[in-house]
Amino acid sequence: MNKREVIIKESHKGLWYEDGVMTRVLDAGRYVVPSPLNLGFYRRPKVEIVLVDSRERDLTIKGQEILTSDKVAIRVSIIVQFQVTDPRAALHKVSDYEERLYTDVQLAARRSLASMTLEDILTNRNRLSEDILRDVKEAATSYGVAIFRADVKDLMFPGNLQEIMNRVLAAERMSQVQLVEARTKADVQRLEAQVRAEGDRAAAEARSVAQRLEAEAAAEVQRIKTQAEIEALARRQETADAYKTHPALLRLFELETLQQLASSANARIYVDFDRNRQSNERNEHPADG
Repeated sequence: MNKREVIIKESHKGLWYEDGVMTRVLDAGRYVVPSPLNLGFYRRPKVEIVLVDSRERDLTIKGQEILTSDKVAIRVSIIVQFQVTDPRAALHKVSDYEERLYTDVQLAARRSLASMTLEDILTNRNRLSEDILRDVKEAATSYGVAIFRADVKDLMFPGNLQEIMNRVLAAERMSQVQLVEARTKADVQRLEAQVRAEGDRAAAEARSVAQRLEAEAAAEVQRIKTQAEIEALARRQETADAYKTHPALLRLFELETLQQLASSANARIYVDFDRNRQSNERNEHPADG
């Protein structure tokens, strides 16, 4: 018995036909196709497997010259992303699903562009994509094809209009550059002002801290000086009290001072003898009461 094998990859689906009638859809795998057999009373059907690519693919609708609503002739190219989701419908509903998809997108683009002005096309290309998807998506589903995207690939204008557009685009780019430069300059100035303000604030805080520390140090010095003066006065008071209580200590201090002066050759000592004599006389002859 003659047999042959068919291998279907993950990227494809297979349609199993028996005597021209599709009986099942095949997933990826290995399949044995029996050879036809005719024994008179028994006939084995003829089996045929047709492969259908089930991957996502791109279809380019090449430059179509279309008049806009304001009578400007433009050429537009559109790229469509699609996938066969129902292999049976894709092969049975239309003779060539890719050709049908090409025609449907082409007509949808013409209808959409004919309702738009040149300014609309330039400022809102997404509208064309949305119009195509809205017009074609449901129709494509009927013959087993899903459309994911339909984007404008190229827009071409008449020569004189192209030159004008180039000038407009150049002016727009220059305007954008100037705007970016102005914003950058403003940002730089703002940052510089912030840095200066931050520096002034930090300097003011540093001066305030320095002044506070200086005032605290001066107050501490004054406190120590006052405390020392108070302690010195207290010691002097203690010494005065001691001299008052013990006069001999004062005389002893005088003698020590005279001794220190006597050891210096440059020191001069003046003694008031009259005063000493009068003092001695008073001591020897005290006055009568």
